[in-house]
Amino acid sequence: MHRVVSIVGPKIALFELAVACEVFGIDRPEIPSWDYEHVVCAVSTSVDAGQGGLRVSAPHGVEAVASADTVLIPAWSASGNETEPHLYPAEVVSALLAAHARGARLVSVCTGAFLLAATGLLDGKRATTHWMHAEELARRFPAVDVDPSVLYVDEDPLFTSAGTAAGIDLCLHLVRRDLGAEAANTVARRMVVPPHRDGGQAQFVRTPVPDCPRDDPLRPLLAWMAEHLEEQVTVESLARQADMSARTFARRFVDVTGTTPLQWLLTQRVLRARALLETTDLAVEQIAHRCGFSSGAGLRVHFQRVVGAPPAAYRRTFRGDLAS
Repeated sequence: MHRVVSIVGPKIALFELAVACEVFGIDRPEIPSWDYEHVVCAVSTSVDAGQGGLRVSAPHGVEAVASADTVLIPAWSASGNETEPHLYPAEVVSALLAAHARGARLVSVCTGAFLLAATGLLDGKRATTHWMHAEELARRFPAVDVDPSVLYVDEDPLFTSAGTAAGIDLCLHLVRRDLGAEAANTVARRMVVPPHRDGGQAQFVRTPVPDCPRDDPLRPLLAWMAEHLEEQVTVESLARQADMSARTFARRFVDVTGTTPLQWLLTQRVLRARALLETTDLAVEQIAHRCGFSSGAGLRVHFQRVVGAPPAAYRRTFRGDLAS
């Protein structure tokens, strides 16, 4: 049997733990090759689930990690307080290092990446976590190459996923690696989820482009640009509106917003396209022209790059009742 051990801290996120239990902890006779065994272990025997006063009794201690083929960290504290060494207990870090040394697979879901990073095993490697905590992970562990845009990262034998439902994507990926696509698809059908999702975390993040201070002279121009996304402009024409030379305008724009004028405008156009895909039944070509793209093809290219998913897939996710 392939033994999967999920290890939890003093507080857990029920959904992330439940994903591991659902994927690896259910007997699946419809899959002849199924050979997973799943157990839960914890630092303490009683774990606070942090939801409605619920507590979870863990049947095993950290010693269960010693027999694991896969160690799964459903979530862990993402606290920014480096003076709390109990966040990463020495016995847990040692158990993970020993498991890695003997060839076990280490998997984190959501903020579980913080504990995995605390072992040093992610240094120099690509990893991800929930987009809300990606900046903190990169700050606390600068040797880790944090990618906040993806649903999961495969750095075999180290695996990390984004938050909550992205744990499903990663667990199905592990099943696909171990037993093949047919087995993963069977599990996905039983869970009533897609076996693979398009795009990454970017499609779920509301991140407006940087704005400028209220008293900055560029503010009226930014407002005008946002209201005239369908118009074709150049740095020179914008500089004339701002009563600056093109060079001074471009430099000032980057200083204020952190990006170039045309990149700022492109991101605003994509954000407008996202809103129209979510709230209207307009065709992609119509949306493209309303947002200042010359064609639907142009919108698709830039939308894919910024959001991480094509417009049609994005619309299916966020407005499934409309045709794409």
